[in-house]
Amino acid sequence: MSGKLVIVESPAKAKTIGKFLGRQFHVEASMGHVIDLPKSQLGVNVEHDFEPKYITIRGKGKTLNTLKKAAKKSDEIYLATDPDREGEAISWHLARALNIDESKACRIEFNEITKKAIQNAIKTPRVIDKNRVDAQQARRILDRLVGYQLSPLLWNKVRKGLSAGRVQTVAVRIICDREREIRDFKPEEYWTIDAHLNHGTDSFIAKLHRISNKKPRISNETEARTHEVQLKSETYHVEKVKERKRQRNPYPPFTTSSLQQAAANLLGFSTKKTMYVAQQLYEGLDLPQGTVGLITYIRTDSTRISEEAQAEAKEYIAKRFGDTYVPEKKRSYQAKEGSQDAHEAIRPTSVNYEPEAIKEHLQSEQYKLYKLIWERFVASQMSPAVNKILTIDIRAGKYLFRLTGTTNIFKGFLAVDSFGSQKEDQELPPLNEGDKLNLTKIVPEQHFTQPPPRYTEASLVKALEENGIGRPSTYAPIVATIQQRGYVTKDGKSLLPTELGFIVTDLLINHFPDVTDVEFTAFLEGRLDEVEDGQMDWVKVLKEFYEKFEKRLEAAKEEMSDVELEPEVTDVICEKCGRNMIVKHGRYGKFLACPGYPECKNTQPYMVKTGVSCPQCNAGELVQRKTKKGRNFYGCSAYPECDFVLWDKPVQKKCPECGSIMVEKRSKKGKTIQCSNKECSYSEKGSKEND
Repeated sequence: MSGKLVIVESPAKAKTIGKFLGRQFHVEASMGHVIDLPKSQLGVNVEHDFEPKYITIRGKGKTLNTLKKAAKKSDEIYLATDPDREGEAISWHLARALNIDESKACRIEFNEITKKAIQNAIKTPRVIDKNRVDAQQARRILDRLVGYQLSPLLWNKVRKGLSAGRVQTVAVRIICDREREIRDFKPEEYWTIDAHLNHGTDSFIAKLHRISNKKPRISNETEARTHEVQLKSETYHVEKVKERKRQRNPYPPFTTSSLQQAAANLLGFSTKKTMYVAQQLYEGLDLPQGTVGLITYIRTDSTRISEEAQAEAKEYIAKRFGDTYVPEKKRSYQAKEGSQDAHEAIRPTSVNYEPEAIKEHLQSEQYKLYKLIWERFVASQMSPAVNKILTIDIRAGKYLFRLTGTTNIFKGFLAVDSFGSQKEDQELPPLNEGDKLNLTKIVPEQHFTQPPPRYTEASLVKALEENGIGRPSTYAPIVATIQQRGYVTKDGKSLLPTELGFIVTDLLINHFPDVTDVEFTAFLEGRLDEVEDGQMDWVKVLKEFYEKFEKRLEAAKEEMSDVELEPEVTDVICEKCGRNMIVKHGRYGKFLACPGYPECKNTQPYMVKTGVSCPQCNAGELVQRKTKKGRNFYGCSAYPECDFVLWDKPVQKKCPECGSIMVEKRSKKGKTIQCSNKECSYSEKGSKEND
């Protein structure tokens, strides 16, 4: 081999890039990190300026040897790892392992995997950015110092196998704090009043808007009934009709955070799934035109768009929708405070790759996510939508009722919206000022204030971003890790802290207030940004943190009390010795174990019972299980003898029309009970869910 060597992180990316470069280039993949801190020890010398001990990752020796052999046979080497801190650190480790001079321009980066972007990157190599490397190294060491010293403490005080992470601990605290808010919440009663009116053949409902020019505050039934009596004796007329136009601007193109939130809310994707599919779209897929990276780099906090991409979008929009759909000025979106703004927003590499045109070449999940990204980007470069807002005020003595209707008169960016962000038009009856109205009835209705909603994966990512916790590359791992460790569990879409999550969080709050503090964690993120900008020495950042942390660690070893976790006893009987089995936590989640261990080593899978008999065999019970990817489903406890399964949670009620099992369907509006038989359309409303 001779010529030029390009090293990327993944084989998929290597395959795509290899097709863009000529025969003189050879592309290899490092498979992510090849060098890191050792797993078996702290690997940081805190006495000597936090000097890290780096080793070749177990199992990566063969990969590294392959890269070394390729490097020796190459005239030029280009390190093309991801364009972020972590990618910079991987390039730095590779440069040292391959004996590349750090002063040599060997680092290339690109925001999209297209032929033009790759060829331009090859023409403009740069030296490795040591400030970025130092920022990533500081983060890695911070996480190691916290994780490898807090975890053994939890083993001694709570139970073996527990772990604590610097940023994950704060995420669990956010969820625990919200759960406490919900538990402590005291609902307050309030009442609303609607007037059912008609004018000629038109009937409509108006809501009470003001009482004596003040916002109505009706706190009990007595007050509501008093107003009801008064309202029945009043005459009603149209006092004012106001019409105005309102522009509605498009959302900015996606950042990592907003993509994860939108994919969760609109597609039902987990944060982990979103990033997995997005990575495929970024690295390249085979189309008739050739192998193409469909979207730009997926780890970004920027809403910035290149001039080239804007120009292409403008031309496409004018051709596809007309000049009126092109805004007078180029659209730009303000970056959020604290964003690094290192890369463009997530967008299609070419707006001409229309989702429908390439649908047959994509997997279902790839198509859905790409369509979401494509539509958001195109919409972000279009004219605003224009709505007509009609407001009708209705007077009844001291009472003022209001009707509001919205009609779209120019679609603007909504012309490409297929995900339901456009509300349906609310047509109002043709009323004029002074029109007399007839009262049909007054309807008082009781309500209670609701507690704040539990976090979902999407809203947790939003909270982390708003509080400056973590960075685009860390959101998905944070959300996944806190569930894997058993500190948080999912109920539908809601994230619930477990008893273990509460116990560990409270212990850490009491003994390590800085580690669990949201503001302090955000402050540390700011310090790492300063390291990347060359304004702060990375060793100084570590010293500032570790001086306090070390003292608290020593104090906690003496002062933290042992916590006795009572085993969760089940009604499942051990078939070997007759004891009631208990719930244990292992690497892959919960399982049942005999309390007679080590005399009896019997274990069984952990199953959440539903109390619903299996309709197929009538012998087993439907229990909750998980797929390999962590998705809940419900199957017969007699499996494999009986293979009956459902995706939705069954309820102890049969369909009154066909006799099939009924299942829960959840949405933002609440819970619906539906028949599981696809040929039967019976459904009924369930109770309001706090999702």
